[in-house]
Amino acid sequence: MDPAGDAAQRERLDRAIAASWLRSLDRDLLARVLEGSRIRHDQARSLVRPIGQGGSHIELVVSGLIRAEVSSPDGRSLTIRHARPGALLGAVSLFARPYTMPGSLYALADSELLELRPDVVRRVAREELAVANVFLDELAERVVSFVGEIPGSAFTTVRQRIGRQLLHIATPGEPGERPVARITQQQLAEAVGSVREVVVRELRSLREDGIVATGARSITILDPARLAADADETG
Repeated sequence: MDPAGDAAQRERLDRAIAASWLRSLDRDLLARVLEGSRIRHDQARSLVRPIGQGGSHIELVVSGLIRAEVSSPDGRSLTIRHARPGALLGAVSLFARPYTMPGSLYALADSELLELRPDVVRRVAREELAVANVFLDELAERVVSFVGEIPGSAFTTVRQRIGRQLLHIATPGEPGERPVARITQQQLAEAVGSVREVVVRELRSLREDGIVATGARSITILDPARLAADADETG
């Protein structure tokens, strides 16, 4: 890995590694895994990787927020993952070949990704059981996470999905401030697999109940406890 970069970036990278499965590796093994890696920067709302892109890739989210989504032939999309610092992207592509992206990756905020070299990671994983175990843990976590999303996507109401999505992406403000989800109503509709008209209606209901307040490009959660309880109710 190129050691260039300011101290703040190095600190962010160290925190991301500590939050990832890579944290179990000793310094020498970690250095081997990160050989040839580089930091890339993706601006908010930019496309990180498009659906249908071929080839292996493996990245560590260092800062920001990455959304993974799949799309239907009629243009609707569904968010399947929000990747925060410490998340690994593309692990399955290392071992499933040939591989094409089944969905797209977008940066929801200005983001830094550490791009690892797939050939290096595969080679070290073949040689070192500890590295192979890192990616077994990562892949197991992804499977459990995706299976857990099925009931939340298929068997809940639009209102419940909206509540879960807002709680998932909201960021806290200063002490005493309400959490804010920086997302448009159209983006929210895409994230929960619905259409804007339905989402607008459900947001109006949540607003009338005093649970959220809506803005042009953000939604403020006024009562997180009620929103969480509402989202967890059975349909």
